[in-house]
Amino acid sequence: MSPETSIEASFWKKAARFRALVPVMVAICVVGTGNSLLTTSVSLSLSLPGIDPGVVQLLLTGFPVGFLAGCLAARFLVARAGHRGTFLLVSFLAAFTGFGYMATMATPVWLVLRLLNGFAMAVLFVVSESWINLYADQSNRGAYFSLYMMMTSLAVLFGQLMVEAAGPHSPYLFLMGALTITAGTLYCRFAGRPWPALPVRTVQPLQVVVSAADQRYGLWKLVILAPVTIIAVFQAGMTNMNVFALTPLYGAKIALPAATTVGLVTAFSMGGMLAQTPVGWLSDRLDRRWMLLVQGVLAATLCGGIIMLADTHVPVLFVLFFLYGATALTIYPVGIAFANSQIDSRHMVSASGGLLLLYSIGNVMTPGVAAGLMDYVAPYALFIMLGSGAALVSVGACFNLRRKSVPQMVDAAPDCLASGVKQ
Repeated sequence: MSPETSIEASFWKKAARFRALVPVMVAICVVGTGNSLLTTSVSLSLSLPGIDPGVVQLLLTGFPVGFLAGCLAARFLVARAGHRGTFLLVSFLAAFTGFGYMATMATPVWLVLRLLNGFAMAVLFVVSESWINLYADQSNRGAYFSLYMMMTSLAVLFGQLMVEAAGPHSPYLFLMGALTITAGTLYCRFAGRPWPALPVRTVQPLQVVVSAADQRYGLWKLVILAPVTIIAVFQAGMTNMNVFALTPLYGAKIALPAATTVGLVTAFSMGGMLAQTPVGWLSDRLDRRWMLLVQGVLAATLCGGIIMLADTHVPVLFVLFFLYGATALTIYPVGIAFANSQIDSRHMVSASGGLLLLYSIGNVMTPGVAAGLMDYVAPYALFIMLGSGAALVSVGACFNLRRKSVPQMVDAAPDCLASGVKQ
């Protein structure tokens, strides 16, 4: 076979694998759009006058508690129903919660629905991320995972656009969210093609001995194997929640107009979404440890710039938030891709669940700390905390760079299904 023919055959093979991935990504985007709409609808309902603040706090904690439970349970569900079966099951569960919100406003019922909603979405994310990492190989894992991150970003955007189109006080928001999730589930089951078979791959871990017999892959093993990923994932959860939740408060404390703070959050989100594809492409061609080192330094530097400018140069502040989003929001997919290039395929579901659990802990635990620092130190303490987290990513990357070799991915049987995984 001539080199030209070989290159052409390789191109068409990669194109076919990418086309097979599209229905999965579409289902993730549609279901995520419905969940985004449900989340906003719940927040709008709880903001109505006359609702006890204690009830609001109780219901808001229901989702993260269910999310944590879903991270722990996902591995067992995938072992019994497979990736696609589990995706369909929890998608129907998420749609059920949407219809349930319309039935009653009783606090105990809404608390259960919030728990179920959080559980369903956590399992859905673990299933999606672990399946993508199993389907990808070392040459395209970053690109595939960045495409997944773009789909989740678009889902959030589409959900907000649907709220704007219907109106924030529309009585049909919950119905729209439930029907959107149902549409995504039905597309996955009937319209989209079956999920592609997962190839079997073996990995030589990076100077670490991991028991292959142990199907459970705990966070402690990842701390030893890829400390930079542990720091990156926790930092990503901390950054996402704090920027979106506390930037309006930060803006109010430094006397920025409300419209400006909304624009800053939008710039942050757009920067992250637009950077996903080029960063994913680069991460498949460069050493991901070096990329994480550079991303951490850039994110910490941009936080410093935001602190120094504050409200003095607002147009430049928009640029800094855009660039900060482009760096901070792409640390997560690069860190995940690095970790999954180091571990055996049989551990990917368990590892994905553990990492998503760590992400949710960063999401849930740090806003209270950041708000306290803003109250008792200064408003810019928010970005001191976020910049410190980014700097720690660079430290973790330096630690991983001290190791000499990178594992080699070997295809054991390119057309075989992964052991124990049903489709």
